[in-house]
Amino acid sequence: MPLFTLFFFAYLIGSFPTALIIGKVFYGIDIRKYGSFNPGATNSLRVLGKGAGITVLLFDIGKGALAAALPFLFEVDIDPLYPGLAAVLGHCFPILAGFRGGKAIATTAGALLIANPLMLFISYITFFLVIFITKYVFLGSISIGITLLLYVLIEPGLKHELLFFLYLILLIYLHRSNIINFIHHKEPIFNDKNLKKDRINPKKKP
Repeated sequence: MPLFTLFFFAYLIGSFPTALIIGKVFYGIDIRKYGSFNPGATNSLRVLGKGAGITVLLFDIGKGALAAALPFLFEVDIDPLYPGLAAVLGHCFPILAGFRGGKAIATTAGALLIANPLMLFISYITFFLVIFITKYVFLGSISIGITLLLYVLIEPGLKHELLFFLYLILLIYLHRSNIINFIHHKEPIFNDKNLKKDRINPKKKP
């Protein structure tokens, strides 16, 4: 398989708008108009509930894992991290949903699961630790980019410094509204009871 085709296929896998589809099929809404307006697992949990949130999470992780596995499936000699990150870009800027996508976290986890499980473990332990300490999900999300960049800078066998620097910039860009809300003391903590007001009842259970 030509590399362009591989990367385009990986991007299309990432572009599958899981949260958008579940919101429209089972709840009759465009999730991008509710809660944090983000079509990802966290906002799905906030607006649609645990069932939908977990479903979106698993599908979005699966997108990254499947894309990262493409070099093995088609016997292409390339680091699986690259098509995995192509799926991350697809998730963030999906051609199948008007380029209005999620914020990369679940799909990145899936890509790292295949490409480098140790990086997955270290970065997502940091993710949960930062959320536990600060109570802010967006800070945990950005910490993933910081951790991955520090990891490749310290690990002599890896040559992905520029890649993960750009990834960190991407995370900051995707969470720009959260950063502005935080500065203005409007960003909710993850267990804010007021978030339950955003909950929407399903037409039928997903």
